[in-house]
Amino acid sequence: MSQSNKHKTKKHCGLVAIVGRPNVGKSTLINHILGQKISITSRKPQTTRHRLLGIKTTDKAQIVFVDTPGLHLGVDKALNRYMNKTVSAVIRDVDLILFMIDANKWIQEDDKVLENIRNSSVPAFLVLNKTDKISEKEKLLPFMESLMAKHDFDEIIPISALKSKGIDQLESLVIKALPLGTYLFPEDQLTDKNSRFLAAEFVREKITRQMGDELPYEVNVEIEEFKTLNGVLHISALILVEREGQKKILIGRNGSSLKLIGTEARKEMELLFDAKVMLNLWVKVKSGWSDDERALRSLGYIDQ
Repeated sequence: MSQSNKHKTKKHCGLVAIVGRPNVGKSTLINHILGQKISITSRKPQTTRHRLLGIKTTDKAQIVFVDTPGLHLGVDKALNRYMNKTVSAVIRDVDLILFMIDANKWIQEDDKVLENIRNSSVPAFLVLNKTDKISEKEKLLPFMESLMAKHDFDEIIPISALKSKGIDQLESLVIKALPLGTYLFPEDQLTDKNSRFLAAEFVREKITRQMGDELPYEVNVEIEEFKTLNGVLHISALILVEREGQKKILIGRNGSSLKLIGTEARKEMELLFDAKVMLNLWVKVKSGWSDDERALRSLGYIDQ
């Protein structure tokens, strides 16, 4: 069968939103399913900001996962409103929802996510992540029974995204739940985001991981140069912070923190782009950007 005919053959295909409160493992799950890192992760909540597609194509199906920002309460900056609005919009436009929670607790933010799911009328699987952290496994079944009383979920599936446990079963159930249709993307495409976007995200991930609580999450990265010269990929990234003190923390003594961030980000980029990378970073103060809708629009957050 030719590639063009294979592409037109009707198989299971559809959009699957991965939703949940911040830091439940949505990006880790999508990276493990794809076998390739496209969505950045850290222990810090709200690491994911944009809607990002991860495309898994097999001989049976094409699953288009939509990785979303964590739905959260209590912060009313423009950036937070944008992230919550993104989640609400995505939920209405998919064939299936994977609602991820921690396998041993249900909190107020989970109620907020469930409220959005109830308003969507889209089929939903409840995915209990981080089962590897539960020492008393016998407590899992009563917890699952209590969750069934909250909503008529089509499936409740315990997994460990980090340890890749339960992922194959989850993927099989997802495929069965998707409609028949032609593939939406070429079979070798992994994401809808371009290389510049992924490069910026890798820098932001390393900032989040290295700085931890020292630096608020209001940090943005813009790629100002992305070109190949003599087989070497030259990338220049501008890091935006909101205050001068944040700039000093990010750069570190004698540039040590910024150098470490650059080294770690470059390693990730070389793996993804399969090329030698020369990465240049610098930091600029742009006061109040995370609560300025005009600034967010210029940075690609609004109306994307």
